[in-house]
Amino acid sequence: MLRITIFLFCLMSSAGISLANGQVSPKEKSALVDLYNSTNGKEWNSSWDLDAPVNTWKGVEISQGHVVGLTLFMNNLNGTLPESLGDLKHISTLNLAFNQITGVLPKDLVKLEKLKMLRLEMNRIKGEIPEGIGHLKQLEIFSMFNNFLTGTIPESFGELKNLKELNLSSNNLKGDIPKSIGNLSNLEALGLFENKLEGQIPAEIGNLVQLKELVLSNNQLGGEIPAEFGQLASLKILQLQNNRFNSFNVLHNMDSKQFLVFDSDDKTLAPKFNEIKIDRTRMADTKFEDVNENE
Repeated sequence: MLRITIFLFCLMSSAGISLANGQVSPKEKSALVDLYNSTNGKEWNSSWDLDAPVNTWKGVEISQGHVVGLTLFMNNLNGTLPESLGDLKHISTLNLAFNQITGVLPKDLVKLEKLKMLRLEMNRIKGEIPEGIGHLKQLEIFSMFNNFLTGTIPESFGELKNLKELNLSSNNLKGDIPKSIGNLSNLEALGLFENKLEGQIPAEIGNLVQLKELVLSNNQLGGEIPAEFGQLASLKILQLQNNRFNSFNVLHNMDSKQFLVFDSDDKTLAPKFNEIKIDRTRMADTKFEDVNENE
């Protein structure tokens, strides 16, 4: 009995040493190495020494023997995202923004069910957003502005009840704004600027009572502004300019004092940019012009 106890103690001790040293499973380490290789890791601004312990690799956060965070913001990643990213089952933060990532989103990305933050903005990612995005129930931030995304906005976004920020601005998305977006009761910021969206703004947007920022400008949206906009009492930033609306009556009835930023195509409604310093013509328009590199 004493030998068994000593044996178990040794196992626990060695596991503790392993965790203390920031070790992870071979499968998770392999996924990180795949990312390094597929995005030209040797040329990153801060590269990894693959012979060193994983916990010394820049941007890798480890907890209890698992990768829980990966932050390689503005680090000159140049290439595609490997399918094996889906093996990082415990990751909650994935921030690869402001790089030169190309290709499409890995299909297994939707298996990262513990993911809370996904930031891939300012890259060159193309293709469609997978409908399975609705599986990421814990997601709070989904930001992919300034890429080359195509297709429609998946209805399954409406299943992400914890979502606080959704930014898909400056892409090539088309079709309607899904009514299911109105299910996101915790949403604080919705950016769909500069796409090819059409149809009417769904009345369900009025359900987003926590919404502080709504940017829908530079699309092909039409019809009337929904009367339900009057329910958006928390809204501070509203931009609707450069669309095809045929009526702005609802905006006349809203309290303009609530806005820090306000702009529409109605010439009788004075745009408001007085309380913050911002270039109204370039507010979100930083889209890459060099589309050839994404082909």
